[in-house]
Amino acid sequence: QVQLVESGGGLVQAGGSLRLSCTASGRTISAFTMGWFRQAPGKEREFVAAIRRFVESTYYTDSVKGRFTISRDNAKNTVYLQMNTLTPEDTAVYYCAATESLRSVFVQRTYDYWGQGTQVTVSS
Repeated sequence: QVQLVESGGGLVQAGGSLRLSCTASGRTISAFTMGWFRQAPGKEREFVAAIRRFVESTYYTDSVKGRFTISRDNAKNTVYLQMNTLTPEDTAVYYCAATESLRSVFVQRTYDYWGQGTQVTVSS
């Protein structure tokens, strides 16, 4: 079992930055592909970014490319999402997820473990 805890959310003005953290316990995240998803009010949860285990390939949804960066620190058992140039459209609850599967990183059902989420609010 893996427990995931997100942190780093908050209120920020448009154009600002936040760094989300997802710390795992129970197992080392080096064995997992890690993903970030988000759910805005009234919308379905959507893929944001992912980083594959071992090969460290990264993936992003088009709307965050060039603004968000996913990374991991295996020694700290933590994955990060650096978010720059935030816009009100980025307002959502952000979830961290983990999987050992080789299936598509873009699909929610690929992931076996989920955090509780952290709220990000971007004011205009």
